[in-house]
This record gives sequence, structure tokens and C-alpha cells, in this order.
Amino acid sequence: FFDGCSKDYEFKKLLYGLTFFHAVIQERRLYGPLGWNIPYEFTESDMRISVMQLTMFLDEYPNEVPFKALTYLTGECNYGGRVTDDKDRRLIMTMLDDYYTTDALQEGYTFFGQEYVCPDPMKYEEYLEFIGKLPADPPPGVFGFHDNATLTKDRNETYAMMDALLLTVGTSSGGSDAGPEQVVGAVATDVLSRVPKPFDIAAVANKWPILYDESMNTVLRQELQRFNKLIVAILNSLEDIQKAIQGLLLMSAELETCFYHIFDGKTPEMWLAKSYPSRKPLGAYVNDLIERLHFFQTWFEEGIPVVFWISGIYFTQAFTTGALQNYARKYKVPIDTVTFDFETPKQFLKTLPTERPEDGVYTTGLFLEGCRWNDESWMLDESQPKVLTVPAPLLHFQPQLRTKLKVFNHYNCPTYKISTRKGTLSTTGHSTNFIMWIRVNSEVPESHWVKRGVAFLSQLDV
Repeated sequence: FFDGCSKDYEFKKLLYGLTFFHAVIQERRLYGPLGWNIPYEFTESDMRISVMQLTMFLDEYPNEVPFKALTYLTGECNYGGRVTDDKDRRLIMTMLDDYYTTDALQEGYTFFGQEYVCPDPMKYEEYLEFIGKLPADPPPGVFGFHDNATLTKDRNETYAMMDALLLTVGTSSGGSDAGPEQVVGAVATDVLSRVPKPFDIAAVANKWPILYDESMNTVLRQELQRFNKLIVAILNSLEDIQKAIQGLLLMSAELETCFYHIFDGKTPEMWLAKSYPSRKPLGAYVNDLIERLHFFQTWFEEGIPVVFWISGIYFTQAFTTGALQNYARKYKVPIDTVTFDFETPKQFLKTLPTERPEDGVYTTGLFLEGCRWNDESWMLDESQPKVLTVPAPLLHFQPQLRTKLKVFNHYNCPTYKISTRKGTLSTTGHSTNFIMWIRVNSEVPESHWVKRGVAFLSQLDV
């Protein structure tokens, strides 16, 4: 097939780009969620059918190269047929645009730097020799990443290795005098002393009744009901563990698993089943939970916050829906015609606002992964060396009719609850991880940040 196409120059140029694309999307899996939300198993069959289609279309269109058809078939059908996440589908089409383009037919077109040039047509053996001279350890930029992505990949590999090592460790306590029972008992006592009792929902309903023009009262009650279930699960499990340690209760298999998770410093699965998504270790998880409970206790005592800590909200989609509902009821418009515009007010760079906005909500607590926010240019910018995540600026979620959204240079940034990025569709119709799209200022094309894997995270792993 190598010399069988009627348009030899175009075929060999695009064939090299296609095979390079195949290699790039395979290698991106090594970078975890930064590369793909879901690690897809792209195969050689995907590439072979794409090569056959490339040959067929070039033969059938002698006067032009049908890039639109080739891009659709290769990206949406052959490779895209495996892609189930819409953010990954956006990524694969963005990546393919760098290889199926008229620029790739020009002499000297490069995929990255001067080493990764798309060579002019040559013999098969010469191609092999050319590829053999490429660097054995390619930089992250070849795959569209910032240099920091190498640190992310190494960190993920380290975490995976440590998790595997923990599975091989017995229940002995090493050189310490304290055994597992003493360690877990001390942790249980500490957590029980810090985690407050469940909220009084009846008192919340009396103080903040459900109102037609204030959906946040409903959000507050629903949030506290969810946190109550989590608090009860934590308190009951720790009390049972203490009784089991004392020999007063038979430890079930589920409780034993919880016991050893606590001993290993992990958040027990028994808690996570009733919890908001989290990848934090036990100590950080408890601290984060207490901060969330304090945020809602302040909300209950003092009223609706001026600035919402969006990372502390259990079911974020209910909160955003509440903000849209307030706007829709205030202006008497259908809620399905309303969405969010996003502003980053400069006046609140160093000091937080003291009054709620006329419409919408002020939010803080998000983190940017894959880039940073430049306070001088007031838009997205490349990450600083060795800085993987940075706090995002205060955001104003401004409800607006879909027909009146502002037009500006932006990146449509996905927002996730945790760094795994992948989630499942819950019974409410929402993802368990993905929250929403947020448009943020950017002076570079959106494709740049898509390949960087830039996203908002509501919480970090530590």
C-alpha cells in the first residue's frame, strides 16, 4: 500500500502525520487524567482503517484533499468510536487537526520543535532510519503538554507504586511500640472529638424556610441532610471500631476493612460511600470535612454567604441550579433559557466583596491544573516550573439568557470535583465528577489549553 496511492506526495505526508498522531494519543495515556479522562485502548486496527480511507479518498478526489471527510471519519468514527467522554472527544479532534491540515503538506512543517518535522516523501527504509533518529525520551510538548506534565506523570506512578506496596504490608507496626489497635483507637478517639454531631434539620427549616424567591434556603437544607448521613456513618463506624477493639463487638468484614484503611491512613470506603467524591488521605479528608461543616454552620447562623466556598459544597450542581433558579424567578423567564456568564472581577483580587451581587453568586475555592491565572494580563497563562496546581481567582457566576452571552476570547474550561476527572452518570442525571463548563479569558487559541489538559478542580488530592 505504501506506493499504491495515485497522489504519492500527499499520501506519504499525511500517512506520517497519521502514524505520529496514533503514537501521540497512545502515549498520552501515561499522563493519567491529564492525558485522557478515560484511558482508551486505541488499537492498530483503528490506524489501519484510517490509512485505507486515506488512500481511498486521495484516489477518488484527484483535485483536492478532502480534509473535512478524513478528519470526521478518522476522529469521530475510527478513533472516536471508542471515546465515550465528550471532553475526550473534543481533545481527539483538536489533536487530529494538527496532523490532518493543509499546513502538513508544506515543506518543513513541524509537529513540535525542529526535531519533529514532517519529512518529505522518501523510501520506506529511509522513513525507518529517520524515525530511529528521533529522541528516545520525547519531551511532554510533543504530546501537547507543558513540561510540568512529567512531574504529574511521575507523581501518579509513585502513588500507584505506594498503593501497591501497602497491599503487601502486613498488620505489624514496624518499630513502633503501638500495634494497629492502639493506632486506630487513637485516631478514632481524635476524629470523634473533632467531628460535630449531625445538624438539626428542623431548626434549619424554622430559621431558613423554603421561599419561592430564595432557592439557596433549599440548597442549604439539602446539603445539611447529605452531610448528616455522612456524619452518622463516620461516628457510627468509629464507635463500633472502638467497641470491637475493646472486645465488646464482633468486627464485621466491612468494619475490618474500615479498620485497616484507617491504619494505612486512607479514607475508609465505608465513609466514601456516603461522602462527596474525594481522593484525600485520612488526615486531610477529616480536616476538609470539618472545614466544610464549619462553612455550613456559619451559613446557618449568619445567613447566605457573600462569597460561596464552592469546593465545600457536597452536590455542586444543586447549588448552581439554585443560582439559576433565583434569576429565572426574579425576572420571570424559563430556567432552561438561562445559563451562566463568568466574570473575574479585578477589584476583588486582594480583598473579598462585602455584599452579594445583584444577580448570581461570588465563588471561590477552585484550582487550575495545567496552567495558571496571570494577575497582570488577567487571563490564563503557562504554568510556572514545578507548580502543578494554583488557586483560581474569585469568580462571579452571572446568570444570563443564552441569547445574550458575552462574546470574548476564552477557553471553555471543564470543572471537576476531583482530579480523576472521569465520573459516572448518577440518578439525578448529573455526572459524579464533572460539574460544569466555565469560560475564562485567554489570548491563545482554545486548542492550546485543550491539549494542555487544563481544567478547574474543586479539591486537590492532599
